[in-house]
Amino acid sequence: MPQLTQIGAPATAPPQPAAPSCAPSPRTPVLWLQSVTVLWMLVELALSARAAFTAHSPALLAFASDSLVELLSAAVVLLQFLSAGRVSERVATRAAAILLYALAAIVAVIALTSLVQHDHPRPSRLGIAITLAALVAMPILAALKRRHARLTGNVALAADAVQSATCAYLALITLAGLALNAIFHAPWFDAIAALAAIPILLYEANQARRGIPCACC
Repeated sequence: MPQLTQIGAPATAPPQPAAPSCAPSPRTPVLWLQSVTVLWMLVELALSARAAFTAHSPALLAFASDSLVELLSAAVVLLQFLSAGRVSERVATRAAAILLYALAAIVAVIALTSLVQHDHPRPSRLGIAITLAALVAMPILAALKRRHARLTGNVALAADAVQSATCAYLALITLAGLALNAIFHAPWFDAIAALAAIPILLYEANQARRGIPCACC
């Protein structure tokens, strides 16, 4: 016989649905971070390319070349976090490898030609300013990307963090060549800095060719 509910006993309240969380999605800071990176690399590429052209600087050409590859890498990671589209990381890294090999060859030819023909790259205040800014900004971006790569477990973002960190080393090499040329009026410092940047470009090209996400600037 079914047990009757006691009169006056409080009725059991039905379970209430959990309130929606107002915490931001882990994707949100990554989208902002990669958007800032893309915008920064656009500015860095434009200014460094202009400085390389006006100063006839092989070192700035190497830096601008690396900025182009970093721009492509940051854009690929950004698209991977957008629901609107996906980009194959394998295809992107292979394309970056081909581009890096080509850019390394171009930088080597221009730097060696500058040394042999005694060309005189002019000191570039714009070049010094943009490489100095990159030397400050890129380690900060790298640290933020490493943090969010751990939170999201995204390998592409972790590789892009390494790219940003390596970009700081390349900025330091370029800045040293530009500063020494400006101080001592010795143009060959510029070409030496460009040649010193080539192993970084080749290393990153080899990593990308083997399918490892590129770790350049």
